[in-house]
Amino acid sequence: MKVRILGCSGGIGGRHLRTTSMLVDHDILIDAGTGVADLSLAELAMIDHVFITHSHLDHIASLPLMIDSIADMRDKPLTVYAIDSTLEIIRNHIFNWAIWPDFSEIPSRENPVMQYKAIRLGKRIRLGERSITALPAEHTVPAVGYHLDSGAGSFVFTGDTTCNDAFWPVVNKIANLRFLVIETAFSNREKRLAVMSKHLCPSMLADELAKLVRDVEIYITHLKPGQIELTMSEIEEYAGDFKPRMLQNNQVFEF
Repeated sequence: MKVRILGCSGGIGGRHLRTTSMLVDHDILIDAGTGVADLSLAELAMIDHVFITHSHLDHIASLPLMIDSIADMRDKPLTVYAIDSTLEIIRNHIFNWAIWPDFSEIPSRENPVMQYKAIRLGKRIRLGERSITALPAEHTVPAVGYHLDSGAGSFVFTGDTTCNDAFWPVVNKIANLRFLVIETAFSNREKRLAVMSKHLCPSMLADELAKLVRDVEIYITHLKPGQIELTMSEIEEYAGDFKPRMLQNNQVFEF
């Protein structure tokens, strides 16, 4: 599998800051933040599967516009995967005809541009030789992370989450784990806000990584634009032994 980072920032502002989205091979998206907008129309039309971690805008902002842009270029529905509670939020608050047309009914309910598919924690979704499994996350809205497995190797994305004891036993059982992408949204000076909003800060990140027993490459995502340097310096201070690196836009992982 090949993962290309389309966006990994906790906000926007500047040419290189895009919110969360990852293109897997040519046909799968993990989240649909503003980074999706950098894809060409032809690239957008090849996407058949979109896996959503949670319903916050920075993770779904491009989904309505993408579907509208490629609606007349598809001969089968684009499938949006998420847990039931996330799909309900997206149906009720985005594709509701008030904010955006309901593409699960366009051009007809029998032949829609978009369809929903509910997933469950721990249940593997197979797409050819590839598999994607929802992992536990702890956030202010219902949320999951994802485990991508090619058979030869695995890539784990925490999604937006705070301290989460349920996550690590699952991850530690992944024998072929090669890459872990974990969020750290705030600096230590904003720990109170991190706790309130159910994100991580560097001191909390260090406590979480201490629960990891696998030898993997660790990358930090979801840094707030105005605190990137400060937060990464604090990560080096608190979690430097784990050798975490900052995730970069357009970075590519193969496994």
